[in-house]
Amino acid sequence: MPTAKEYLPVFLDMGDALLGSGAEIFRVEDTLNRMGYACGATQMNVFVITSSIVVTMEFPGDGARTQTRRIRENGGNDFTRLEQLNDLSRHFCRQPFSARELERKLDQIKADKPLPLLNLAGSILAAFSFALFYQGSIPDAVTASLVAILIWSFQRYLRPVCMNEVTFQFAASFLSGCVICGAVLLFPGLHMDKIMIGDIMLLIPGLMSTNAIRDVLIGDTLSGIIRLIAALLLAAALALGFMGAILLFGRFGL
Repeated sequence: MPTAKEYLPVFLDMGDALLGSGAEIFRVEDTLNRMGYACGATQMNVFVITSSIVVTMEFPGDGARTQTRRIRENGGNDFTRLEQLNDLSRHFCRQPFSARELERKLDQIKADKPLPLLNLAGSILAAFSFALFYQGSIPDAVTASLVAILIWSFQRYLRPVCMNEVTFQFAASFLSGCVICGAVLLFPGLHMDKIMIGDIMLLIPGLMSTNAIRDVLIGDTLSGIIRLIAALLLAAALALGFMGAILLFGRFGL
């Protein structure tokens, strides 16, 4: 007979994986509730914010049990993994299986790593396209693409050693801004603003702010406010980083 002791840790892993893949608060709560009732729970209470998951399950004859998971890292946005997790939850709700089997399938999904070269290609294409879209020239777009490779390298190698996302955002934007300003000094025909616009789009927290507004509109006010404040802090760090680079190179006659 299933027990809350068996399923609670796996459900917390599931919620953690959903949040780390960019899922909305409502999606995480609704998924865990449905999975809990599907495996035989008589009562499910799930409370999720961006930094914490609390799940209470009650099975017949087992009483209520509660576990909490502190979420310390935001994994960003991985829609491929999010789709796989959604498929797993739907399959579980249609035909529930044991907690051990659920954990095994969840570990398989988490073990699949996104291909870094695909992320690199997406970054290059986005920077090139945005630079052109905002009326930059072909040399501007090519320069933005080269800086996009640098930003991708920062996201892959610099982010793990930064103490938080705000620190990384400032460091990546400042270093990228310095490279752009240096390129404009070396090649005066380039347009600094067009290149920066193309590369800023790789760092701007647009999806985070969108999810924050959505959370507020559907009633998850606390989570929405937390996400909105985080998005504003990241946007401020982004602006300060590029501004610092411009002010620094302004001393060299840029």
